[in-house]
Amino acid sequence: SGASSKYMTTDIEALKAMDVNSITADDAILFMWWVGSMPQEAIDLVKAWGFTLKNMNGIVWNKLTAKNNPHFGMGFWTRAGSESVLIATKGKIKPKSRSVRAVFNCESQVQFEGKILQHSEKPKQVRELIIELAGDLPRLEMFNRDDSWDVFGNESKNSIEIKCKTDSKEAA
Repeated sequence: SGASSKYMTTDIEALKAMDVNSITADDAILFMWWVGSMPQEAIDLVKAWGFTLKNMNGIVWNKLTAKNNPHFGMGFWTRAGSESVLIATKGKIKPKSRSVRAVFNCESQVQFEGKILQHSEKPKQVRELIIELAGDLPRLEMFNRDDSWDVFGNESKNSIEIKCKTDSKEAA
């Protein structure tokens, strides 16, 4: 029922071995979806790629069903009804806009709500928020099926190559 039943997954050690640091600018922002049951792995991956964590819940997606009901997802402690994007940086980079909110102040409503899409697909609004927050900088989207930005992943037409830090072979 998990991700590995829907598509090929990559273990955390293989992800950490990807030399993302070498293909990003000296001053860069990392926006990364992370699995709520694996916060330590997300933090370890941020560090392995040469970034410093700034916010674990930088952007929060409140998931809705097709009938606009709250999503009742999987979970070990609580049932997941949202997904989060963490924000990490390297070098000296600041947000271009300070008006992007992760959560509305009024009644704790999330900034945007989106209907659940196909497994692991993310709402397009997130890209707009990232551009507003970071500015119109070069962007790489890893492990995505949509080729609208530079992409890397086994289900996309790769526009870049990422080597492994350990053996200089292309990461799978």
